Amino acid sequence: MTGLTAPGTLEREYAEATEEELAERVREAKAALGKGLVILGHHYQRDEVIRFADFRGDSLKLSQQGAAARDASFIVFCGVHFMAESADILRAPHQRVILPDLKAGCSMADMADSDHAEECWDELEEAFPGEVTPITYINSTAAVKALVGREGGTVCTSGNAEASLRWAFARRPRVLFIPDEHLGRNTAFRMGIPLDEMVVWDPWRPHGGVAPESLRRARVILWKGCCSVHTRFAPEHVDRVREQVPGVQVLVHPECRFEVVQKADQVGSTETIIRTVGASPAGSRWAIGTEHHLVGRLAQENPDKTVLSLSGIACQCATMYRIDLPHLCWALENLREGRAVNCVSVPEETRAAARLALDRMLSIR
Repeated sequence: MTGLTAPGTLEREYAEATEEELAERVREAKAALGKGLVILGHHYQRDEVIRFADFRGDSLKLSQQGAAARDASFIVFCGVHFMAESADILRAPHQRVILPDLKAGCSMADMADSDHAEECWDELEEAFPGEVTPITYINSTAAVKALVGREGGTVCTSGNAEASLRWAFARRPRVLFIPDEHLGRNTAFRMGIPLDEMVVWDPWRPHGGVAPESLRRARVILWKGCCSVHTRFAPEHVDRVREQVPGVQVLVHPECRFEVVQKADQVGSTETIIRTVGASPAGSRWAIGTEHHLVGRLAQENPDKTVLSLSGIACQCATMYRIDLPHLCWALENLREGRAVNCVSVPEETRAAARLALDRMLSIR
């Protein structure tokens, strides 16, 4: 197969086809491509798309599963751009990664562009030479992961953020945590680091908007970034659900705001949320602070329990929502015709440095 590696344009026929027609065409294309294709579906993906996924999970787990599917020449990632980049960093040499819609980005990852991250790192190195270890959340661009890899740091997930911070503090006295300030703050506070030893670095303000004396006192420098979904949950949502649902357990993602996390009964990564609800006894009542497609799926898969959204409104990932059935069908039918559209390819130098940071994370216990 030769084909294209450039972005393509969705033809009108896909936008006008019915869901039933598209679903049948996806099934046919997937069957024709056989083991040469693997489809990855993130937990936040819409139901009509994720049902075609060969693997379902979070971004890192899916990237690892795609790379391990050695019979597959093409990895179609139904997620967002940074996830497809991570899959490309970890893929086998013969594999190519496709994102059905290249406009499916991540607002959090976009809050930490590599130029601003480089400027921040240079300032911190000048102020505290050899004292800072950079950590970037998996929800970041390949370029930021590469910066962290070059400077001796690591990537983290929401599930191993604490282990990553402990690893960093065992080496140097300070940590730069990019790009989600809430995950960094919640994790560091749980480890016993007081709030007055953390500062928020705003890349759009001179010197991060941090006073010199505050920076000198800081053990954790938090990048000013957040998840547009998880920051919608508010403390009053916790108070209201406790009033309305007697005996409810509030379980939230650590990307939620500090005030929400402090009011919750439990805090955990996406995988932890799924395991916790699944293992709970029949009759349990759960208010979940995370993306609503996952909450809805948990409710369907646990009919003997009450599972509802913490906020009571549809908190969905708008950029993930761009990956729809028309785009998935279009990408697969192009592959069947020998054209690889919307390939995500990380430059080799960036890929190698980012891989260093990912490999460090995988070695941390």
